[in-house]
Amino acid sequence: MELSRRAWGLSFGLAPWVFVGVFFIRLIVLARLTASPLLLPAQGDMHFYDEWARQILQGRLTDHLAFYGLPLYAYLLAAIYKLVGYGPFIPGLLQACLDAGTAVLLCKLGGLIFATDNQFSKTQAEDSTTTFPLSHRGKVVGLMAALGWAFFAPAQAYAVILMPTVWFIFIFWFVVWRVVKADSQMSARESLLLGLLIGISAMGIATILFLVPLVLTAVFFKWPINTSKRALSIAISAILFISGVALGTSPCWIHNYFVARDPVFLSAHSGVNFWIGNNPMATGYPRFPPGLHAGQEAMLKDSINAAEMAAGRPLKRSEVSAYWSSKANDYIRHHFVDWLRLLMTKTRNFWNAFQYDDLSIITALRENHVIFPALRFGFVAALAIPGLLVGLRRFPLSRWITAAILLQMLAILPVFITERYRLAVVPGLLLFAAFGLSIFWQACVAKQFRVVGLYLSLLICSTILVGWPQRDASLWALDSYNSGWRALESNDFATAERKLNLAYAYVPDNAETNFALGNLNFALSKKAEAKVFYRATLQLDPNHEGAYNNLGILALEEERWTVATKFFAKALEQDPCNAKTYFLLAEAHFRGGDVGSARDEIDEAITLKPDQPEFRDLRRRIETGSH
Repeated sequence: MELSRRAWGLSFGLAPWVFVGVFFIRLIVLARLTASPLLLPAQGDMHFYDEWARQILQGRLTDHLAFYGLPLYAYLLAAIYKLVGYGPFIPGLLQACLDAGTAVLLCKLGGLIFATDNQFSKTQAEDSTTTFPLSHRGKVVGLMAALGWAFFAPAQAYAVILMPTVWFIFIFWFVVWRVVKADSQMSARESLLLGLLIGISAMGIATILFLVPLVLTAVFFKWPINTSKRALSIAISAILFISGVALGTSPCWIHNYFVARDPVFLSAHSGVNFWIGNNPMATGYPRFPPGLHAGQEAMLKDSINAAEMAAGRPLKRSEVSAYWSSKANDYIRHHFVDWLRLLMTKTRNFWNAFQYDDLSIITALRENHVIFPALRFGFVAALAIPGLLVGLRRFPLSRWITAAILLQMLAILPVFITERYRLAVVPGLLLFAAFGLSIFWQACVAKQFRVVGLYLSLLICSTILVGWPQRDASLWALDSYNSGWRALESNDFATAERKLNLAYAYVPDNAETNFALGNLNFALSKKAEAKVFYRATLQLDPNHEGAYNNLGILALEEERWTVATKFFAKALEQDPCNAKTYFLLAEAHFRGGDVGSARDEIDEAITLKPDQPEFRDLRRRIETGSH
């Protein structure tokens, strides 16, 4: 027995070895990322956070409006940039450490939860072929789960890119570990600190607030209330925990209420997310209705413009949020049965093997050989469900893991399902998958054919549930579209053409795909083809600002001044605060001979962006009459 323990390294602490091993794997991925064209974010949510952090560094700590996007990660990036200089490497290195910490938590949780139970007879326990697994099953389960996390493809990707996902997952499972580990009532101090940790984290990803019921349940029900003194102590712990949550979130609501003078708790963008997830076109994934474009920055900008155009006046951020929330609530109220079907679809999507990565970063990193070929959600979920069902009955502590998984699912069902949103449940699923495999292995060795048959039956059912095919062609087009757009922005026109044509083959009636193909043909100087795609874009989305803008630029190049002014004016109807469009409109008016209108438009552009030298140069040319 002692030799067996030494051979497996179980006489020493596993945690340091797990941390070093997973961190080393993440370090390799980070090194590969630095050698790829994907290190610096050029679009999407990563660019949104990076740009926000750089604005903070330039002194724009606030725009005196309520936050329209959770601010913690942007301010954290700004602090890192301030300390060590600009660049994604150090944030990625810190996130690699945190992700290795998540693997350590899995190792510890496995040892705490899946200890040997009394389901196996003494004869089996004395069998030399099963002694080690029965004696150390918890440690083995934890180690297998940590290994699975190390090679889980989405975890590899999100550990090294500029996104707050890894921070959230580590804190999420740290809180769950503290709840599971506590053998006695939490002290008042620990309750306050846990609340503070959850509150601070909520300023980065608000869904962590769904752990509040888990902690309160532990405070009130995990330990018996046998005296009035104990009851008072529990009440104090609960009050301190809630106070910690309120204190942790206070930077957000203090800024919004007292600096911006706008009654927003965390961020006002929750309203538009609610509408995207609950509208007549919703699919359970983030399908953007007409008027809203993909990408954090574009979507937030569009949502403000659309709400203000509907109201006919500038709006506070809380009013923008209320506008979109009311639209979603109207849909739910008037189409309640359809909405219930949508909730069922979201639940199915949550467990489905289909990988909806709205950033398409996982595919991009795989194609650039940054991440290791590894596990995906469908494989883990199919193995986890049998282990979860068995664990619920035999290991009471595993119920806390199940509760955490379900709470995270409930947190995202009001909006939509993406790979990064459901990534938080994967550590728990890995624990159950490893536990289920250990039960299956033991049953095979002990020739318990009833247990083997039951496990295989559950596995078949879970595989059918998880593997149910997604038939919506637009879902399959997402990775091709995002990869093509990324290649287009990096001037890799051959890859862009291949990817965008594939996306177009899936969904020829998608406005954004047509717009991207228009931009590709524009870049290749195929102007006639570009016009065809831009016009198709406007047929599908009559309010597409980019298509109007680019058709205006083409008209400028063809010296069709009147046509150009009409296109730029339509673009400004969609985004009346775009200084560059005012500049282009002024250029079209000036070249068409309408000097007065040109002067008005360039003055508007300079008002919006006074530091642009080309704007002032055009103003000078208008005054001197020089073309």
